[in-house]
Amino acid sequence: MNDPMAQNLKKEDRYSYIEVGEGQPIIVLHGLMGGLSNFDGVVNFFSTKGYNVIIPELPVYSMSLLKTNVKSFAEYLQEFIEFKGLDNVILLGNSLGGHIGLYHTKHYAKVVKGLVITGSSGLYESAMGGGYTKRSDYEVIKKKAQDVFYDPAIATKEIVDEVYETVNDRNKLVKTLAIAKSAIRHNMSKDLPEMSTPTCIIWGKNDTVTPPDVAEEFNELLPDSELFWIDKCGHAAMMEHPDTFNEILYKWLQKRNF
Repeated sequence: MNDPMAQNLKKEDRYSYIEVGEGQPIIVLHGLMGGLSNFDGVVNFFSTKGYNVIIPELPVYSMSLLKTNVKSFAEYLQEFIEFKGLDNVILLGNSLGGHIGLYHTKHYAKVVKGLVITGSSGLYESAMGGGYTKRSDYEVIKKKAQDVFYDPAIATKEIVDEVYETVNDRNKLVKTLAIAKSAIRHNMSKDLPEMSTPTCIIWGKNDTVTPPDVAEEFNELLPDSELFWIDKCGHAAMMEHPDTFNEILYKWLQKRNF
């Protein structure tokens, strides 16, 4: 992964992570196919606004197959939070990362001050792994990667290459399918009404992976949530419209005194 941020990657104990800025911790949770650089805009903006932005590399492909599931990733996140000695964190998750954030918040609500989800799985069954299951030729994969975004140009060659490499790596493919099954198994619809953590939902109006009605359902089920839309935007709002995304989130954090 030629990740420009990878040069800032810290390795401590069994953790690899990027950490920039000082202040209120925001832990960013990436998705299944998402590189850490997907959050460059978030890191660059919030690290200058009094936030300590931390992006741990989640062990989506490095856990044993038995542990390749949402629950294990949430436990890994909690171990990381304890390792870093953090408290009152804000979790920000995209796609699978949002699902991990939700599941973690359900079980470790005491350490989570606020939750931010964008294009999150957790309600909608075919949120992940759909269509990636058959080893496909490059053009098919390219089209699938482009479909994640409203503007296909966001799917750079680097992004397409990474998805292609993942799908054609037997080990990663098996784990991708295990995660997709786990996401269905860990459906959050019954849990959400019990979760009172303040939640900011930022969604692309043109998200075809987790469509807009998923965002509306999250907003209805969560007791203390606000929903914000970004127009002409697909599944990864923080990549397609970083400035708008940051502006929405910053206003929400300020309003909540976070």
